[in-house]
Amino acid sequence: MAAHDNKEIDKHELMAKYDKESAFRTNLGAWGWITLILGGALTIFQLYTAFRGAYVSMIQGAIHLGAALCLVYLLYPIKSSMTKNRGVPWYDALLAIAALFTNYYIIYNYERLINEAIIFGFTYLDQIVATAGIILLLEATRRVVGLPIVIIAIVALLYGLLGQYIPVIGHAGYDWPTLATEMFYSSSSIFGIPIQISSTYIYLFLFFGVILVKTNIGQFFNDIALRLTGRYTGGTAKAAVAASGLQGMVSGSSVANTVGSGSFTIPMMKNAGFKPHFAAASEASASTGGQIMPPIMGAAAFIMASYTGIPYNEIIVIAIIPAVLYFAGVFLGTHFEARKQGIMGLKKEELPKTKNLAKRIDLFLPLVIIIGFLLVGYTPTYAALFAIGTAFVISFFRKETRMSLKGTIKLLEEGARTALPVIAACATAGIIAGTVTTTGLGPKIAGGIIDLAQGQFFLVMFFTMIACIILGMGLPTTANYVVTATMAAPALLAFDVPVIAVHMFVFYFGIVADITPPVCLAAYAGAGIAGANPMKAGVTAVKLAIAAFIIPYVFVSQPILLLQGDANVLNVSIAVVTALLGMASISAAMIGHFVSKVNWLERLLLFAGGLLLVYPAYLISLVGLAIFGVVAVIQFARNKKDGPGPQEATTS
Repeated sequence: MAAHDNKEIDKHELMAKYDKESAFRTNLGAWGWITLILGGALTIFQLYTAFRGAYVSMIQGAIHLGAALCLVYLLYPIKSSMTKNRGVPWYDALLAIAALFTNYYIIYNYERLINEAIIFGFTYLDQIVATAGIILLLEATRRVVGLPIVIIAIVALLYGLLGQYIPVIGHAGYDWPTLATEMFYSSSSIFGIPIQISSTYIYLFLFFGVILVKTNIGQFFNDIALRLTGRYTGGTAKAAVAASGLQGMVSGSSVANTVGSGSFTIPMMKNAGFKPHFAAASEASASTGGQIMPPIMGAAAFIMASYTGIPYNEIIVIAIIPAVLYFAGVFLGTHFEARKQGIMGLKKEELPKTKNLAKRIDLFLPLVIIIGFLLVGYTPTYAALFAIGTAFVISFFRKETRMSLKGTIKLLEEGARTALPVIAACATAGIIAGTVTTTGLGPKIAGGIIDLAQGQFFLVMFFTMIACIILGMGLPTTANYVVTATMAAPALLAFDVPVIAVHMFVFYFGIVADITPPVCLAAYAGAGIAGANPMKAGVTAVKLAIAAFIIPYVFVSQPILLLQGDANVLNVSIAVVTALLGMASISAAMIGHFVSKVNWLERLLLFAGGLLLVYPAYLISLVGLAIFGVVAVIQFARNKKDGPGPQEATTS
């Protein structure tokens, strides 16, 4: 028992080190009852309004954000090093009350604020409350999410204030009272689309993820993946990729996914023979990819639906092919690395028993329900509600997952705590989006990118990618999509590109910031578990996740991979098959091993042929196929001549 407890403590400390949202107080004392009641009440409120219908957006958002910020100040100390201190200091208690007051001020004065104040102006008290509300939001976001998004929000506010002094991309400028009240009392900034979606759909799906953990479906995913892939070459890594992709889609944090799954998968990969940095990179790239995996996609898909006007149930279908290609790339990368290192699969007796898995097959039901309901046209709200109800009922089937009344209340509180980083990030992202919209900054940034690229489409894509990676560093999934969609997407929208392709492009490159050096927080977290060099893990993660750096260019240039344009069954099938072959070729080039070790020329040819195969145009793909075929023939001939290596000699 003691060893298990130490493992859990180490896991929490690792999460707190690399994931700001995990650095919460662990010794609340009597304050624990307050957070239990408030967190449970927030979850009940979200379930109630999902069932009966939400209030008007400002009131729904104010209740949602006010309770969340109050919980942030009670749970998250001013410095991460203070998480083990007992209780809640008096100043944080005052800040929690102030956060409640500033948001609930909107509820009490709603009619006046949206009717009279717009005509007759805001009072001094209105301006003071708005200023306090913005400051309290930014500080809460710093505590629970981190500095990067807060810095961007502050720069956005300064841009709104000092626009008349800024050359090239300047504007007339706003005085503080005007800017503050616009940010806090309108439905286009703090209480704009991100927080509106957070207060309706996102919270429910995050709570669904909490229930999945409680019903042990995460471990079930691990066992299923291990049973299906464990006996093949490098099976432990392949199982980790499959399981992490499935688990990762219900969370808004690549780092949390990496630590949550990696505490199980990384030691397993190391024991099988994978090098520590590779084990860390495999987990980080798969967990980050969970954010692009339908149907939940780290909750950003809900906001994408609002921004693009494309229904959510269509977006999750559109996103399938790029997600499959991403995971195919990671999966193939682990395969070639295993062959390179001579790593075998597990023995049959080491795998989970099929009979035992069959007994737990009902654990798939909540996921089946949520996907089925979404595809047949139910709203995300009802799909999530039915899935939550199903998962809750399933928890009573087994003694180990059956919850008492106290356990159920604790579950409600945990649902609220899990949502806090997303709520704070969405509200702060609203400041950024509101400033961009109010000042007309988006088109100016787009114009700057286009001018820098001298109108060359490929260069516009490249500069947009760089902007997305920089903006996405250190931001949670939903927030980085909001930021990149408002600040970087307009550059591509200036060209004749489908809206969904543009938004998927910025979404992908915002996500891969989590594994792109020098920041690469997910790779750092994985390296912490593996005891590996973080930068080496980050570079390896980029190699494994190379599809995420290539596929977006393809679906912007040829949107057939997003089922746009001439996307009939034949064309899509050919595009998918050639893209999968292309990913095999590119992955072999990145790892440096195909049938056997590849020399520099073969590596170059494999990479070039893979790029041509991925591009969905018949002639170009045929050239790529020819190059790929030539290298394959050379490799097989050399392998036959030299005799099989240790890996080939031991596997059929």
